[in-house]
Amino acid sequence: MSDEVIICRCEEISEEEIRSLARSGVHTLSGMKRRIRAGMGLCQGRTCQRIIARIISEETGIPVCEILPNTSRPPCRPVKLGVLAGVDS
Repeated sequence: MSDEVIICRCEEISEEEIRSLARSGVHTLSGMKRRIRAGMGLCQGRTCQRIIARIISEETGIPVCEILPNTSRPPCRPVKLGVLAGVDS
């Protein structure tokens, strides 16, 4: 793979950006997400998370199975208390 290859298509992050961060000490998917937004696009990392984990593994020697996935959070929307109580529809 060329370093110019885009790994996270949603955020347009290249393989070289990921490798560079991994070499500089970022060894987690959440660290990548915080620093360069890898996995924050429309797909929420569904397309790139495994590839990023593999790249981190290649650069650090950490087995892929030991690289923890990002935590997922459900979408947050305001809900009326009546809906929760079953009074409102």
